[in-house]
Amino acid sequence: MTGKQQSPRLGFAGTPTFAATVLEALIQADRAPVIVLTQPDRPFGRGRRPKPSAVKTVAEREGIEICQPTNLRGVSLADYALDALIVAAYGLLLPPALLAEPRYGAINVHASLLPRWRGAAPVERAMLAGDQTSGVAIMAMDEGLDTGPVYLSRSLPIDPAWTGGDLTQALAQLGAQALLECLQGLADAQPTAQDEAGATYAAKLTSADARVDWTCSAEAIARRIRALTPRLPAYAVLTDTRVRLLRAEVAAGNGVADAAPGTIIQADKHGITIATGNGHLLLQRLQLNRGKGQPLAAAAAVNGYPNLLCRGARFDADPG
Repeated sequence: MTGKQQSPRLGFAGTPTFAATVLEALIQADRAPVIVLTQPDRPFGRGRRPKPSAVKTVAEREGIEICQPTNLRGVSLADYALDALIVAAYGLLLPPALLAEPRYGAINVHASLLPRWRGAAPVERAMLAGDQTSGVAIMAMDEGLDTGPVYLSRSLPIDPAWTGGDLTQALAQLGAQALLECLQGLADAQPTAQDEAGATYAAKLTSADARVDWTCSAEAIARRIRALTPRLPAYAVLTDTRVRLLRAEVAAGNGVADAAPGTIIQADKHGITIATGNGHLLLQRLQLNRGKGQPLAAAAAVNGYPNLLCRGARFDADPG
């Protein structure tokens, strides 16, 4: 066979920064899509002004046509004669008719090693479970929830210092590379069915996931704080104040008297040490729903709110 192989004609569906990273990689590789689907602009900030998605921002900059339906009922891309629709963290379910329109169907960049962690929050669920390895799967989409056959997977170790945001960005870059590799041989690619025996479900995150249970170990709480930052920061309540916990680690040593879980046993320039069900947690950065509500180093918070963040105070009931 002679001559240069023609690049597939692509569409793209995605919304957050993860997806924008994948879209950027396609553009840089001269595989820019002809149409981009992304979710409608959402109110943001105190002024509640509409804010475009990260994907829309990239598409506008590149002059790519944009479609922002609130749902996909009746939406068709048949007029674009797509070879493939690339999907990355879009946030809307694709109906069967839309999946069937492109020549090679819809191809999903999923942030887990399928079949582990199918669903809406694979990054955070992997970290919450204490997984030491994560990765990406390039999947041929079907009507199920992340159940389609997989073209290829790529793994990477989870750095114990990473937040959920750090892992998300690392997987976005890995996923972009894997997608480009997949597209290179798409015409001859044969995806492999997933092993249902290894399937787990990454349920959507809720406020219940973010609420800290102080009877857990310091290690588990520190992991929860890392996993949920910045998507849905972990929080606790101290008297009438909601406290977001943005950075923490297991405190070195346990040379202080035992206290009930959730009790502040030390608050100084080094941070806020809190008793847990097993060990002590050193809180290093937080955000209070007081004052300007800005993130603060724990030491600065102690100086600014000494009567709140003091030894003996206990994180307890939610004010409702």
